Amino acid sequence: MKILEVKKIEKTLAKKKVLHWINFSVQAGEIYGFLWPNGAGKTTTMKCIMWLIEPESGEIHVFGEKWLTLEAKKKVGFMPENTYLYKHLTWKEFLDFNGKFFWLEGSKLDKKVRELLKRVWLEHDGSKRLSEYSKWMLQRIWLAQSIINEPKLLFLDEPMSGLDPIWRKMVKDLLVSLRNEWTTIFFNTHILADVESICDRISIIHKGHMIVENKDMKSIKWSLEDFFIEKVTSA
Repeated sequence: MKILEVKKIEKTLAKKKVLHWINFSVQAGEIYGFLWPNGAGKTTTMKCIMWLIEPESGEIHVFGEKWLTLEAKKKVGFMPENTYLYKHLTWKEFLDFNGKFFWLEGSKLDKKVRELLKRVWLEHDGSKRLSEYSKWMLQRIWLAQSIINEPKLLFLDEPMSGLDPIWRKMVKDLLVSLRNEWTTIFFNTHILADVESICDRISIIHKGHMIVENKDMKSIKWSLEDFFIEKVTSA
């Protein structure tokens, strides 16, 4: 079942076409890697899917519905590349605030926040303010925020940026556990080793064009790094 389908998306910014007939689809229950070299158009693609900007042509279907409807948003989680957090709040206060957007409150909200802090290994730091921590710590609280509504489709934009190898492994384990709980994950990154270890399928975007579409990771006969470089240089 296709949980996300992008069809022939085109977008122009500042009089320059940055997306050219973008096509790909994400199946339910998989981790999907969206790969790119610098300046490829991945951020613009993500913004179109999230309906932050409107493409000139094409269609995007989420849960079978055209565009990201209000009902679809209830089942979607999103972690952006740059974390814009309320630095005066504590971890717990920030998650309490976000939980109320999904009608969580009282003991149900308290239980959910405790569970989330434990899942991102912050259960002992819930009383500290966000301003006290570095980027790699904030990445983990933003990841917790993105799954507070138990999403069926989770968008992650560079979720392991700034993490050391130990924390990257822990985050990857968390993503695999989410997939096993039937959360579909759309995973933006340029860290190929992470993709190689957890993704089921991939696409590659380069200079606004899809140069690899819906590639099964099991069908790649050599390293993902070699495959990626060969496809980008030949394009």
